[in-house]
Amino acid sequence: MTAMNSAAATFETIALSIEAGIARVTLKRPEVRNAFNEAVIAELTTVFAQLGDDDSVRAIVLAAEGKAFCAGADLNWMKSMASYSWEENKADAGRLAQMLWTIYRCPQPVIARVQGDAYAGGVGLLAVCDIVVAVDTAGFCLSEAKLGLLPATIAPYVVRALGEQASRRYFVTAERFSAQEAHRLGLVHELTSADSIDEKIATLLGAISANGPAAVRACKRLVQDVAHQAITAELRDDTARRIADIRASDEGREGVQSFLGKRAPNWLPSSKD
Repeated sequence: MTAMNSAAATFETIALSIEAGIARVTLKRPEVRNAFNEAVIAELTTVFAQLGDDDSVRAIVLAAEGKAFCAGADLNWMKSMASYSWEENKADAGRLAQMLWTIYRCPQPVIARVQGDAYAGGVGLLAVCDIVVAVDTAGFCLSEAKLGLLPATIAPYVVRALGEQASRRYFVTAERFSAQEAHRLGLVHELTSADSIDEKIATLLGAISANGPAAVRACKRLVQDVAHQAITAELRDDTARRIADIRASDEGREGVQSFLGKRAPNWLPSSKD
């Protein structure tokens, strides 16, 4: 895997920067509350696929400009879909599903920086992230039923993040709920003030960067692969294989040896000075 040349990466609807192993992907359509359209979906799919192939990237922050994090589907995009055939609607939904899957399975941890409201597909977008940090004034809403629709494409991720019981309620009522309620239900990991959100995210990035890069990626994949699985002989064997693989790896050996030798591991900057 090779390092991504961020200077050569140009996008229309998002911004990308990479510094010291941290990638920042920012939605930049504040005039429409960062709503999705075909271009946003295509560009997010592309950039997360590229970042996922870059071993120099340790973590990714998904952020947005303006007052809202993401308001779901763009109204003009929805108008164009009014004349779609069933096949065209299926293909369109498939592209959104691929975008969500690409972010969800991106090897590096993804932190959502939720500086404002997240509605409909916007809730799905933060649900595919690994850590969600939100300002305490943000509002959330799964509003699809108000339009006679349903949050089908985002459902696999939202139900996992929000929980089945809460999803039943908010899918069918389309009620707005607060950041405090989102935090109580587990959709949001950390609540913060607008002034403190970047400090909180910096703390999380520091914690991630202190860990073994390969171990972090393996830990993320492990949770996704074992969640909700029956504890069968096959699963037990798979987890034994995973720990054997990483113990025998260069990073695993270095981590244990540095701990026993009471020194910093070689993936920390202080050990390379």
